[in-house]
Amino acid sequence: MATDVDIKKLLEAGAHFGHKTERWHPKMAQYIHSKRGGSHIIDLTKTVVKLEEALSVVQEMASKNKQVLFVGTKKQAQDIVKNLAEATGQPFVTERWLGGMLTNWNTIGAQIKHLVDLETKMASGELANKFNKLEVQRFQEEIDSMNVLYGGIKELNARPGVVVVFDVVHDQNAVKEALKLKLPIVGVCDTNSNPTNITYPIPCNDDAIKALQLLADYFRRP
Repeated sequence: MATDVDIKKLLEAGAHFGHKTERWHPKMAQYIHSKRGGSHIIDLTKTVVKLEEALSVVQEMASKNKQVLFVGTKKQAQDIVKNLAEATGQPFVTERWLGGMLTNWNTIGAQIKHLVDLETKMASGELANKFNKLEVQRFQEEIDSMNVLYGGIKELNARPGVVVVFDVVHDQNAVKEALKLKLPIVGVCDTNSNPTNITYPIPCNDDAIKALQLLADYFRRP
């Protein structure tokens, strides 16, 4: 995973645009460069340093065959995060963070086992042999519904090596569970975020699709 972060690309992607000044979190002061038009401007020189640090950590985890759980349930991030995770063969959550995805793995694991079992029986024709078409259709609908929630974590181990969150405010439940398990967290922190509990904060615009895609591109690199 390359760590040659280009500040010009961050600038072009609008990574420096923060929220309105009234929405800021004081803990982000160290990452704010200035104010412009009523909004805060993120110091991209610090973004470069923090992003390179985060990339090194994720690369280290991957080299040790530890899983990287990518999380991005906000609309702007969903496709970006899913494509990133699938390209790197890592687990992901892009639809809804279900309570206990990390802290209640026994329950979540049982649901995944049920899903995989249904998929196996569907693929082998076992369900078609035992049930009528309407019942098979209902099984398929159950499979589809469960894949929306669990499809990205079917291969997740109980404890990933690191959790990468593309918006620590929007996906604060993921952050809370990772903290509870003392898992390292890489988190994209806009100017309204509290970076205090984020192990590796990345100060960056978390709303701009171009900025999120650029971050994903860096994480995707070998």
